[in-house]
Amino acid sequence: MSFVDLHLSEVAQMVNYGFFGDIDVAVIEASALAPDGRVWLTSGIGNAPTWLLRAKKVIIELNHYHDPRVAVLADIVIPGAPPRRNSVSIFHAMDRVGTRYVQIDPKKIVAVVETNLPDAGNMLDKQNPMCQQIADNVVTFLLQEMAHGRIPPEFLPLQSGVGNINNAVMARLGENPEIPPFMMYSEVLQESVVHLLETDKISGASASSLTISADSLRKIYDNMDYFASRIVLRPQEISNNPEIIRRLGVIALNVGLEFDIYGHANSTHVAGVDLMNGIGGSGDFERNAYLSIFMAPSIAKEGKISTVVPMCSHVDHSEHSVKVIITEQGIADLRGLSPLQRARTIIDNCAHPMYRDYLHRYLENAPGGHIHHDLSHVFDLHRNLIATGSMLG
Repeated sequence: MSFVDLHLSEVAQMVNYGFFGDIDVAVIEASALAPDGRVWLTSGIGNAPTWLLRAKKVIIELNHYHDPRVAVLADIVIPGAPPRRNSVSIFHAMDRVGTRYVQIDPKKIVAVVETNLPDAGNMLDKQNPMCQQIADNVVTFLLQEMAHGRIPPEFLPLQSGVGNINNAVMARLGENPEIPPFMMYSEVLQESVVHLLETDKISGASASSLTISADSLRKIYDNMDYFASRIVLRPQEISNNPEIIRRLGVIALNVGLEFDIYGHANSTHVAGVDLMNGIGGSGDFERNAYLSIFMAPSIAKEGKISTVVPMCSHVDHSEHSVKVIITEQGIADLRGLSPLQRARTIIDNCAHPMYRDYLHRYLENAPGGHIHHDLSHVFDLHRNLIATGSMLG
């Protein structure tokens, strides 16, 4: 299958300008529908407003599983087209600036299908020891930033990707009494966030969708009086909006597949060719966050694969935007460092001990000026992996 992997903040604009052709039919899940064409969405806003507005025909899946009050979580804003696009007046993670519905021409709605189905959410393993150590290192780093005055006492909004590592990090932040209650300005909200909202460790959370278990979704619906003022769901071009991310000073927490010694990050392609997952919104946040933190285990497949390599087999995030790398081995703060300083910091602090000697030898033997690389050997670890099943051969 051929497809385009986009920064998610750009999808709506790309569709609006016709780069993907016409949208013939959009199938949209809704919690309620009015005769005049108002559509109230459910637990995921995403780019549904764009699909509704651009599609020639619309089929509504009216899902009665979703409490109709889920509409109070929505804040729908449709930015105008450049160069007359106004600024988005969000100055606080919980600011509301739009409507709770999408208005479309009712003549476009050609069918309504009634269902009663829960979301297919995921339960994650927050007890993984590797994830827990990475989470501990993240908390240590953030506490150090607070101690140095680089994060204010009231903290900064967090963005968190999805997965076991991110879930463990959120849980650890919730457990630590030195971390104050904080806000989230993220693309998705996952399982651990619901608990932290319940305990008031997270005082408010803005996102584009809920990626949680059916039990947690039911908990929100059963306690809507409590959660309605604590969750905002926005279109993806607002939840991932670079202007807002930069203004709020978001701390971005994302996971990578591999990092090279200079701080480039690959978050999508195994060995540079096989797609593990899309880039999603990680680039939207990484490029615009006050702090962009990438996390990963230092090794995979019981040590046969090193997460830290001389050169990434695929680059999603460049060294110019990646500020901090954290593995279970430690923390590499790359701010203000030259390329060679970055390389030594990443190797010493984040690479697994079984790969450090190799990486240091590569760096010292590689020719170069501002950056050192030996193009005849830069992918030897990847070649070994393909040939023998292990990077060290």
